Amino acid sequence: MTSFKVSRLAAFFLLNIVIALACGFRAPGRWVVLFDGTKLEGWHSYNRQQAVGWFVENGTLTTDGTGGDLVTDKEYGDFELEFEFKIPKGSNSGVLYKVIEQPDIKRTVFSAPEYQIIDDKNYVVKDSTGKNIGLKPVQLTGANYDMNPPLDATAFKPAESWNTGKIAVSKEHVRHFLNGKLVADYQYGDATWKANVAKSKFRDWPYATAHHRGKIALQNHNAKEKVWFRNIRIREN
Repeated sequence: MTSFKVSRLAAFFLLNIVIALACGFRAPGRWVVLFDGTKLEGWHSYNRQQAVGWFVENGTLTTDGTGGDLVTDKEYGDFELEFEFKIPKGSNSGVLYKVIEQPDIKRTVFSAPEYQIIDDKNYVVKDSTGKNIGLKPVQLTGANYDMNPPLDATAFKPAESWNTGKIAVSKEHVRHFLNGKLVADYQYGDATWKANVAKSKFRDWPYATAHHRGKIALQNHNAKEKVWFRNIRIREN
């Protein structure tokens, strides 16, 4: 190859780098394992110093219901989070993101959007008369909980089965995936989001103020409801 061709090739690559930088392009970071199946390093119970009520069971991360939600030590802005989960019949959990951890914010859900995890078919919701009225679409697995129903309600594998979840956040564009299918797609903090929040139970909570960074949380819905997680990893963008 002649020196002229080499120079042209180098100039081509340099031009592409300049264009990428001008467009704000940034390559994704490396994948970081958040749970390796053996220890809870990098996690603690919400508003506590250490992990309470969560433990490793046969390579999975699960809870005995005594410690509340589990949160990462670190905050994240733009990221991709992948995880696998399994719930028994009649159970409820979730993965929250943009969690603000402060003593005056008593629960993770008060500040954070939630990737809903629930037994779509068997979870019992009763009205004032005790009648089981079932779940609303915005309460189904993969939904942006109580805000956006899943785009595909068939993606969930039944209770007792392992499911694969993914949350992708890029410049406040949020997407949820369930078993490879896109189930939520919204712009966090835009006019539509604000209008939906104003009509929701979140309107008077810190949730209603859009914020870029926060922690990841695994939800312990209550002491009677079980969940298992495994293969949790994240990469920042």
